[in-house]
Amino acid sequence: MQPLTFFDADTPSIELDLVRQADLRAWMDRLNETARAWVGAQDFRALAHTHLAIPAEDGRIARVVVGLGEGAALYSLSDLPLKLPNFSYRLSTALAPELREQLSLGWALGCYQFTRYKAAARAPAKLTIGEDLNRAHIEQLAAAVFLVRDLVNTGAEDMGPADLAEASLSIAHEYGAAFSQVVGDDLLSHGFPAIHAVGRASPRAPRLIELTWGNPEHPKLTIVGKGVCFDTGGLDIKPADGMRNMKKDMGGAAHALALAQLVLSARLPVRLRLLIAAVDNAIAGNAYRPGDVIKTRAGKSVEIGNTDAEGRIVLCDALTYACEDPPALLLDFATLTGAARIALGPDLPALFANQQHLADGLLEAGRATADPLWQLPLWKPYAQYLKSTVADLNNDGGRMAGAITAALYLDEFVAAEVPWAHIDTYAWADRDRPGRPAGGEALSLRAAMAYLGTRFPLQHST
Repeated sequence: MQPLTFFDADTPSIELDLVRQADLRAWMDRLNETARAWVGAQDFRALAHTHLAIPAEDGRIARVVVGLGEGAALYSLSDLPLKLPNFSYRLSTALAPELREQLSLGWALGCYQFTRYKAAARAPAKLTIGEDLNRAHIEQLAAAVFLVRDLVNTGAEDMGPADLAEASLSIAHEYGAAFSQVVGDDLLSHGFPAIHAVGRASPRAPRLIELTWGNPEHPKLTIVGKGVCFDTGGLDIKPADGMRNMKKDMGGAAHALALAQLVLSARLPVRLRLLIAAVDNAIAGNAYRPGDVIKTRAGKSVEIGNTDAEGRIVLCDALTYACEDPPALLLDFATLTGAARIALGPDLPALFANQQHLADGLLEAGRATADPLWQLPLWKPYAQYLKSTVADLNNDGGRMAGAITAALYLDEFVAAEVPWAHIDTYAWADRDRPGRPAGGEALSLRAAMAYLGTRFPLQHST
């Protein structure tokens, strides 16, 4: 991961003037005649994501005016770190601390460049952070978002199940968490037959990754991630355009790991348990087949209607295992269905929950952090689409309500008394936008952490 070098403290800096379109004339009236003439000559109109450097008499930059359009938002400054000259800049302390903190996070997110395979285009400009802001919190959020982006952007050749385990182990070492994994054929003897069935065709062994941390007296928080490191679709093979970005099919695991990192860095008063089912859905002579009936850890049999509905297969074993030590809260993240993207598009992860107050809390956290989710129902009548004539369940719910039937499949493996939320996320940005470059993206991560911070507040820690 790139070093976090987007902030300065107590260094000479250039002030950023933030101006809405509605306030442009009043702001220009406060300038001296030379500066006013300069701004007018440049036809600056304070549109969102526009800026203009205003020179001093000696030719240096005196200040930078930044257009806000209709108003300030999280990503209002996100294009500036890679556009402004590489100096330090500052926000006026007249702005409310909450707004400065939000804009500072947006600045940090705009510093991201994926550098595993090519050098950074340039060093980002820096923002001076005042002591009244929670710099550590901003940097922790940015680091977690960068972790998701880096993991998802990495090619599948370099991000297989073992590499995902190595990333988890690195975080465990950094924060003093316990790490273990069950690998390859040991999945069968340890009771994870569904994970094994999906991953057995790959030369890269499937595995169940586990990380634990925290005071056993604190409430249990379990986070589960879908870690399909590459998805060919299996024998129900995807077409080429459907397979092109399937390095991102471990995006749920990336979110789960990044959320665990946030919990660890904040030292939330929880007993944390992270579970990642990491596999390749590959094609070989021993690949699982349409029409096969496989075993699961829960004892339920599953008819394979479609080998490309593999995410729910690996998750069902992990969710069953999660509920054997019932947590106070169970969250899972998965790039589970194209149906969720058809319904909600790329920017809105689909949220399912078995308790409405849990869904309400996550939705409110999403609104508060500009990291939105949208609730879809666990509509029980649609469970009929998962019926099988030869097994307890079919993994293919058909074309109707695909995101809902996938969530209902997972619901079959979650203990009814366990508060559970399932987030069907895209983990990807299809196009470049300020602070959100095309490629791997964290969607719902900051919302989830904000919710956890309210549910498990730090003042209760010991």
